[in-house]
Amino acid sequence: MSGKRRAVISVSDKAGAVELGRALNDAGWEVLSTGGTAKALRDGDVPVTDVATYTGQPEILGGRVKTLHPKLLGGILARLPDQAEEMKANGIEPIDLVAVNLYPFRETVARPGVTPAEAVEQIDIGGPTMVRAAAKNHGRVTVVVDPGDYPSIIKHIEKGEGVPADLNRRLAEKAFRHVSSYDAAISSYLDGLDGEGEAELFPADLSIQAGRVQTLRYGENPHQQAAFYRLGEAGAFSLPDAEVLGGKELSYNNLLDLGAAAELVSDVWETGCVIIKHTNPSGVGVGAAPAAAYERALACDPVSAFGSIISFNREVDLPAAEAMRELFVEAVIAPEFADDALALFRKKKNLRILRLPGLGTVKRSGLDIRSVPGGLLVQEPDRFSPEEFDWKVVTPRAPTPEEEKALLMAWTVTRHVKSNAIVLADQYGTIGVGAGQMSRVDAARLAAERAVLPTAGCALGSDAFFPFRDGLDEAAKCGVRAVAQPGGSKRDDEVIEAAAEHDIAMVFTGHRHFRH
Repeated sequence: MSGKRRAVISVSDKAGAVELGRALNDAGWEVLSTGGTAKALRDGDVPVTDVATYTGQPEILGGRVKTLHPKLLGGILARLPDQAEEMKANGIEPIDLVAVNLYPFRETVARPGVTPAEAVEQIDIGGPTMVRAAAKNHGRVTVVVDPGDYPSIIKHIEKGEGVPADLNRRLAEKAFRHVSSYDAAISSYLDGLDGEGEAELFPADLSIQAGRVQTLRYGENPHQQAAFYRLGEAGAFSLPDAEVLGGKELSYNNLLDLGAAAELVSDVWETGCVIIKHTNPSGVGVGAAPAAAYERALACDPVSAFGSIISFNREVDLPAAEAMRELFVEAVIAPEFADDALALFRKKKNLRILRLPGLGTVKRSGLDIRSVPGGLLVQEPDRFSPEEFDWKVVTPRAPTPEEEKALLMAWTVTRHVKSNAIVLADQYGTIGVGAGQMSRVDAARLAAERAVLPTAGCALGSDAFFPFRDGLDEAAKCGVRAVAQPGGSKRDDEVIEAAAEHDIAMVFTGHRHFRH
């Protein structure tokens, strides 16, 4: 054996590969590579030995077989010095570093219209084999699958020292997770195809891959440990992608409320603001500017807004930040912040500030997943768009144009309120919210009792049908003039009659919006 150190670099994501190759070459290492990676390294003036030249075996089957060779895998897996003689007898040299990341399978299957044949071609074989081999032999071999880890490796190489054992171990753990996640993505995709090769919404086996974002101080309560994970399938609307710009560490309850705030504000079709308390909206407002939207949301329930989470669907400017100056807020999330608004927010050292680009324009994708003891419940998200709001007028009087706008506001917010849910609103925002009640009439009564703004002439949204007329009678007491509800009760005629008696315009939406 020559005693020269060797590395294999064969990557789909070529970020940082030239810098790594240059550092290895400068330190006297031989760099082995394949295909596009070899070209990228040569273009960066890094001398490269093609794997095919090194093994003496050309790539075959259109490139499907190029790294599966004893000279390469043996050089990675060999235990030294125990197997030195066997290596020498077989002409195998040690390989000390493997930098590999895999074909872009997830990115391929995420493309609209991709065929199963196209997806299968992105199943990497040689890459995972080399990664697993190197990770298994991490006592001697460094394996790196993430370009973000290159700088720490380069630092040790440039110093002429070996990669420390503890770093090799951590990189090996990461490599096994990388391959496991990759295999799960393939399994999930193939499981999700029916006999015709079409995607099924609910596969026979559901593989969930989640990477830890951070451990949390505690869970819902101080005696509960907790952590925050990023789902491997997360799309454009993903809370883990939010950038924390200031404030205290996020808590478990903060993250629950931030998720609720981000989802609701993304459904508001105008410049909007949402104030969330314990995952329920305490106020929603729209206006010509973020400050006006905030003031309207706050007016619904200024008491509950203390210690709340606030979200915006537009860039937060200085007037909005100044409007919030006196209120104690746990966190604020928006797609962007003006520099002067951000500077003002940062004067509140405990205020958590999160920027989530696309908030308000990108809707959720994927599935809703919740746990029950020993199992998971999986469903489609309860998606809704104002353009899809197609109601049926069931009372003698139809809503006025102003009432239609108020109904749209009430119905939009109702979808985000815990059941049983009643929302009172006008066209500018919420007026009263009755959340999480065991009976619908109590929810209607609570919404009216909690209202600070005038209720006369407002609209009402109900997440499910009224089983009795008492809910309509309760709504009439506080001046409700229009109601949106799904309909479908065996007493619909009785409820419609009650609405007509009170001269309330009522529409059936045909859709229930329970939120447990």
